[in-house]
Amino acid sequence: MTDRFMPRPTRRVVLAGAAATATATAWPRIGRAAGIGTDMCSRAESWLSSLSDTQRAAAMFDFDDPQRLAWTFMYGSQPAPGIRLEQMTAAQKDGALEVLATGLSTEGFQTALNIMLQQDILRDEWSKGSADRNRERFSLMIFGTPTADTPWAWRWEGHHLSLTYTLIGEEVISVTPSSFSSEPNTVPSGPHRGLVVLPDEESLGRALYTDLNAVNKSVALLEERSFGNILTTAGNEGRISAPAGVPLGDLPAVQMDIARRLLDVYTVDHLPGTLAEGQAARIAGEDLTAVRFGWAGPNERDASMYYRLHGETFLIEFATLRNQPEHHHAIRHDLTRNFGAHRL
Repeated sequence: MTDRFMPRPTRRVVLAGAAATATATAWPRIGRAAGIGTDMCSRAESWLSSLSDTQRAAAMFDFDDPQRLAWTFMYGSQPAPGIRLEQMTAAQKDGALEVLATGLSTEGFQTALNIMLQQDILRDEWSKGSADRNRERFSLMIFGTPTADTPWAWRWEGHHLSLTYTLIGEEVISVTPSSFSSEPNTVPSGPHRGLVVLPDEESLGRALYTDLNAVNKSVALLEERSFGNILTTAGNEGRISAPAGVPLGDLPAVQMDIARRLLDVYTVDHLPGTLAEGQAARIAGEDLTAVRFGWAGPNERDASMYYRLHGETFLIEFATLRNQPEHHHAIRHDLTRNFGAHRL
């Protein structure tokens, strides 16, 4: 395995302590001159052309194949469909990572690499999962054919990472569902000790709930006990229909600012260029005063906690798993645009 999977410090990657000095340069960013959707088309076509017939048959699905909607980030011993990095040649891995890079900002790409690196940490430091768990057990899937005028999509998926992009030709029409999850979120030991993979999702959520006054805290509290996981998993995307919790419009300006920053973490920070701008504009066009912030469980570091932000166009969920405070699951849905539903 090459050193391009090694973490390096960015705004989303926090390294602390002398033991956390093993860093390397992330995979190079690709050019944006031709446009993000055009880059996605050309990189996907190039990667597909590098595959053998057998590999291509495994990597490509019809656009209307049920697998396109069967996203998940909770893979155990069963690997994701498609072609995994561990099944590719070095050149094919490079091509697959270039496809991934088209859909992510520099920091988003680094976060993805760190989640992949965590598979080695779980295996080597925590003895968790199968002995063949590794950072190359992530798959790239192509749905339809990358062309200039027809619908197609691609997904990058493995344990704790699921990213789906839907296009019509060279136009990106959907960037959700999107999940960056993590375990252990703060690496406690070993050569990567001090690495924090998702530094903002938990801390900002806790800060927002902690700062609520007693009345707003009681309105925000959905359950005394955490749900122990996110609720809107694959096939259950519509499980939460009505927003619940405290309206952001009831919060003072400083707490509204925390909520806005939290929204950016999920909707903007990990995306590149015009995709980030488009998502920021979509959020800005919503009545944020009507967005609800809900919380479940105690606000204690060693206890499972859960929160959600639910607006007219989006649903964000975050949870630490029961008795596993360093095990974080998170998801963002666009309630009308998941998988490009508004255009297809």
